[in-house]
Amino acid sequence: MAIRNAIPLLLVLALGAWSQTGPSRPKPSATPRPTGQARLSDAEIEAAIRAKLAKSAKISQDKFQVHVQGGVATLEGKTDVVQHKGTATRMAKSAGALAVNNKIQVSDAAKEKSANNLEEGRRRAQIKRGDPRSAQ
Repeated sequence: MAIRNAIPLLLVLALGAWSQTGPSRPKPSATPRPTGQARLSDAEIEAAIRAKLAKSAKISQDKFQVHVQGGVATLEGKTDVVQHKGTATRMAKSAGALAVNNKIQVSDAAKEKSANNLEEGRRRAQIKRGDPRSAQ
């Protein structure tokens, strides 16, 4: 008989304790909290991007212009290598930019070379093992 009376009492106590702790928990905020590191200033981000671009022997030849405002990096310039545009974006993000506005222009010759390489790769993929290759 004592157990039957104890169960409802335990439920009432548990519900009372739960109702007191429920609303007092902090609600998650919509804005992300910093992870312990202070956000870099625009000048620091810009300097870090310039250092990363200068460190790369191939990309440094393109002499891209870098400007950072509000954590957003803007990259400008011209290149003869298609891959340099994407690499510059990744370098800017890894240097601390929140976003990258990539205005780097790829030359028509580089686009044509890339398209030809893609087409040649497709032809290689279509050749079967036993088939003879064409002379190039």
